[in-house]
Amino acid sequence: MTLVVTSNYELNRVAAPNLPLAPGQYDSRYQEQLNNVLRLYFNQLDNFTRELNTSSNTAGLRVPYGAFSSDQDQTTTANTATLMTFNTTDFANDVSISSSQITVATAGIYNLQFSTQFSNANVGLQDVYIWLRQNGTDITGSTGFLSIPNSHGGTPGHSIIGWNYFLSMAANDYVEIYWSPTNADVTIQHLAASGTPTKPSTQSVVATMSFVSALPT
Repeated sequence: MTLVVTSNYELNRVAAPNLPLAPGQYDSRYQEQLNNVLRLYFNQLDNFTRELNTSSNTAGLRVPYGAFSSDQDQTTTANTATLMTFNTTDFANDVSISSSQITVATAGIYNLQFSTQFSNANVGLQDVYIWLRQNGTDITGSTGFLSIPNSHGGTPGHSIIGWNYFLSMAANDYVEIYWSPTNADVTIQHLAASGTPTKPSTQSVVATMSFVSALPT
């Protein structure tokens, strides 16, 4: 992948020219040759900056990204692998969602960041596992293990859990986030706006996928 999305011009085609060696005395032919080399180089720079400003994809430089969330409560049974799902696209360019799947259109290294609003209605501290699957295959080393506070005074315990991973993704690869609590009283909760003081709503799951670099070659 190149920085500029175009078939006509690429960043790696812009390189400093080899300037001709200057003669000991003034030579108009050398001066013309030098001017031609510099003219070609500056034309390449002009073409490159023009592509940045008039890309067919959008005006200006853009790289793949996506920001997604869910405004729904999510539940499961104890010790069951369950997908976190999304129903809202906040921002996106070449990254998309389909329920649980976050899909990239362009190959590269991506940074996946997510946070989840957990709730625990149980009177005891409860644990939950979170891990990633890419194209349906578990990603080794991606599991997180954490505890959600117990309910207190009739109010469920709450905790926002989040972290990030770098992922090597081919074009059209997708990644999914799984969770599995030790007790069904642990849920993923969307919170409505509330007052005293006035607070906006809380999405149950938030995830972003950001392009970091082309794949190493």
